[in-house]
Amino acid sequence: MTEQETALRDLLAKGTDASFLREMIGFAAERLMELEVGGMTGAAHGERSPDRLVQRNGYRQRDWETRAGTVELRIPKLRRGSYFPCFLEPRRTAEKALVAVIQEAYVHGVSTRAVDDLVQAMGASGISKSQVSRLCAELDERVGAFLSRPIEGEWPYLWLDATYVRVRQAGRIVSVAATIAV
Repeated sequence: MTEQETALRDLLAKGTDASFLREMIGFAAERLMELEVGGMTGAAHGERSPDRLVQRNGYRQRDWETRAGTVELRIPKLRRGSYFPCFLEPRRTAEKALVAVIQEAYVHGVSTRAVDDLVQAMGASGISKSQVSRLCAELDERVGAFLSRPIEGEWPYLWLDATYVRVRQAGRIVSVAATIAV
């Protein structure tokens, strides 16, 4: 049995569903990082190869907030150059879905303090008021850019209106919408 299969069996034997899901996300993320770094270096971890392009140089720790909770990642480092996983965004510890939930709550008027309770209810470790404000400032920038964009050229539009009139149909008086489209 390979080392990876043994690690997977150990994960299956562990506790609750939430912790199992977190562990599986971490397991999959580590395998993905190992494949990416193997491609960048020209050899797998611990493999000796004359085709090796660069050597590894340990790991750095990073917490990744997911819907299943906080996943602790070990991101490989390289001696020359740098490596950053494709599934993470630089300078962001939370996944896109979590950020979208926070921004949606902000748009609906949820206070920055109440957003922390919402994030904790989703299984993450929480978020500070300043982090919420920073994430929502990004949303404000995007809305501002949209509102201040130039509107040039011809823009067709459709104007619809309706009024209800009473008409006779099949011997009865009924209300019917008279629709006007311009």
